[in-house]
This record gives sequence, C-alpha cells and structure tokens, in this order.
Amino acid sequence: MVYVLLAEGFELVEALAPVDILRRAKVEVRTVGVTGKRVAASNGVEVTADLEIAQAETTGLDCVVLPGGLPGTLNLEKSQEVQALVDACAKNGKLLAAICAAPSILAHKGLLKGRNATAFPNFQKDVAEGGGILSENYVVQDGLFITGRGMGVSVQFGLKLAEALTSKETADAIRAGIQFETL
Repeated sequence: MVYVLLAEGFELVEALAPVDILRRAKVEVRTVGVTGKRVAASNGVEVTADLEIAQAETTGLDCVVLPGGLPGTLNLEKSQEVQALVDACAKNGKLLAAICAAPSILAHKGLLKGRNATAFPNFQKDVAEGGGILSENYVVQDGLFITGRGMGVSVQFGLKLAEALTSKETADAIRAGIQFETL
C-alpha cells in the first residue's frame, strides 16, 4: 500500500500525477487527507481523499509520498500523524518519497544525511543543512528515498516510484504508453 498524503495547500500535480502512474502500474495507492477528507490544493482545486489520516495504518504500508506546495508542506510537517507514518517507514525500511518543498521534511528529521537528494531550489538549503548531498538531477533515488525537484517533473517522479515499487519494465511500459520522454 502506498499513501499519498494531502494537506491543505498541497501541489495538485505533484500528488495526482504519481497517483495516476502508480494506479497504471497496478500498485495499491490511497490518497490520505491530513487536514480532512476534502483537501484544497494550493491552486484552490478541492480533492476528496480516499481516507483520512486517522484511518491510515502502517500494516502493509510500502511507501509514503509527500507532495510539496505551500502551505501544504508546512501542514504536513506539523502533523504528528504524518510524522508517525514517516517514522514507521524509516524504521521498517519502507520507501519514502518527497517532491518540491517536501524533501525538507525528511531533511529536518535527519533522514537524508549522507544521501543524494534534491528539492525545489528554495528548499535545497534544508536538504544540505540536514546533511543531504544535493544532486543536480531532477529526480533522485538513493536507497529507500526518492526526491524530486518540483511540479514540472511530477511524471518523472511518478515513474521512478513505479519502477521502485514494481519493476523497470513496468515503468518503461507506462512511459511508452503515456508518450513520456525522459528529461
């Protein structure tokens, strides 16, 4: 099971592009409303989450995805339930993925220390201050951590998630099917 966490002010494309790609890859994925069942993206579009954070369980959890956006990232980081899910993934060797501003959440917890990572330029200092090794790549996987630079690479980020959770062949088939050209 993959949880894509949605907090008020999240970046719409960074959340839903990975959901679309993971569902194409036949990965069980659920959107989780951190600030309620209906969550407004940073651009005002409202999304009805599959479940609320109180319903999220760590049993069977394979990955947590943290979309960026403001104030979405700040709302994710201040949630104790989000912190507990991130901690459970880190403790149990499960995949953690964050894009745009959200890698700062992982950096603040010290999870990116000594790891290659990226973030939106305004948040790269958080990665570096947290001991992360900044990469020039738009999407970076280092072990169980996948980070992405921003909304413009949301599809590439989703394809990297699909590859990590299924196989390169599955991700390549989706890439071909959606006519995505690698950056």
